[in-house]
Amino acid sequence: MITCYSATNRHLQVGIKNGKITCIGIDLPSKPSTQILDAEGGYITPGGVDSHVHLEQPNTPTGDTWETGTRSAICGGTTTVIAFVSQARAHESLLPIVEEYSARAEGNAYCDYGFHLILTNPTSSILRNELPMLAKEKGITSVKLYMTYNVMKLNDREILNIMVAARKLGVTTMIHAENHDMIDLIIETLEAEGKTDPYYHSVARPMIAENEATYRAIALAEMMDTPIVLVHVSSPIAAKHIRDAQTRLLPIYGETCPQYLWLLAEKLKGDHFHGAKAVCSPPLRSTTEETDAMWSGIANGTFTTFSSDHAATKFNVEGNGKRLGLVDGKPFFTKIPNGLPGLETRLPLLFKGVLEGRITIHDFVRVSCSNPAKLYGLPNKGAILPGKDADLCIWYPLGKVKPFAIKNTMLHHDIDYTPYEDIEVTNWPRYTILRGMMVWDREGKGLVGKMGVGQYVKRTASSLPGPRNVFVNEWRPRT
Repeated sequence: MITCYSATNRHLQVGIKNGKITCIGIDLPSKPSTQILDAEGGYITPGGVDSHVHLEQPNTPTGDTWETGTRSAICGGTTTVIAFVSQARAHESLLPIVEEYSARAEGNAYCDYGFHLILTNPTSSILRNELPMLAKEKGITSVKLYMTYNVMKLNDREILNIMVAARKLGVTTMIHAENHDMIDLIIETLEAEGKTDPYYHSVARPMIAENEATYRAIALAEMMDTPIVLVHVSSPIAAKHIRDAQTRLLPIYGETCPQYLWLLAEKLKGDHFHGAKAVCSPPLRSTTEETDAMWSGIANGTFTTFSSDHAATKFNVEGNGKRLGLVDGKPFFTKIPNGLPGLETRLPLLFKGVLEGRITIHDFVRVSCSNPAKLYGLPNKGAILPGKDADLCIWYPLGKVKPFAIKNTMLHHDIDYTPYEDIEVTNWPRYTILRGMMVWDREGKGLVGKMGVGQYVKRTASSLPGPRNVFVNEWRPRT
């Protein structure tokens, strides 16, 4: 049983039994054997759902494993993650790679988890036979598509084909939207001019490339009457495209991330190649007006979810990790692995926005807990209600924690830096509870959860609004 002293001077209590929330009330009955945890007036929020993380993928040999990534998740209040099974162009079938990735995760997770599919070779057999089977039998009900990166990008026709299949199955379609040809042309000219330092990563991927691709993705989705999620949005104009589509009642969803709230492109500069630590795509933007627009997108409901996009690689590994971008001592931003660590810091950085008045506590729960659960088919997650999994994050009472700076040394990932170093916070998850089990006790023994307690979660279709059966004219896609 968890008690929270409320503003009415009565104890509101959350009853938990066998890993489930059984009731919420006042003066709940208890026995001498009942374990009671007093939140002392601190916020109790649902356990975080981080719906966009990259763990132990073949292209990140120095990144976090399932063990270290999920360990850092629970220490930051997150109790469920969804990671990516990544198809390479050469893969003619998804089934072997799903089995291989499942084996990597099984028995190694500290929190519950599910899988998305990254599609780079969407054959007709995969779309007609394997996707339906994986959705039904494995509960993999989301796919991610790329409009950029040579080894991953799909053309518009391939995206349309996938949308037909996804719409029929009720599968959620995530899209990384950047215009590849724009970026490719800029890179070519920058390299010819010798401008290859990490900072030029942001120059090579201007907001207009994200804006155009976002608009195009929405147009494709409207034509096919297929719900999509534009992931890791960084541009105010891209956010406006999403908002405009939502105003027209299209099932278009948006996601943003901590780096687009707190970091600027200036971080890509610096001596000794340290700017490589901040390379991600879309890149960090240049002004606080742009980061403020992302906060507004959370507050006004444009963004459905808030994820870490944790895609970490180490910095201090000679000839590997971020230093793949150093060739004979010369920097080449195109060779730097994209991505930042952020699983553990995601919720504290968003909560900082609550305490500073940028968003409400309701916004916090909506984008980091309840909406990810709804969008990605996790009916037992993301809410404090009877019958749901007892996944909880308990915060310190306001004013109890003195301001302190985030330091990489305090984190539990296996990465040798955090891009959020020295950002000051005044709260942190005090306790994390996974299915009724205490797994993080910051003032006690810290990490008290055990590797392997995390369970794979078969997901259902999204419970957010889907196809409307409204098309652009009399044409209809064949299913």
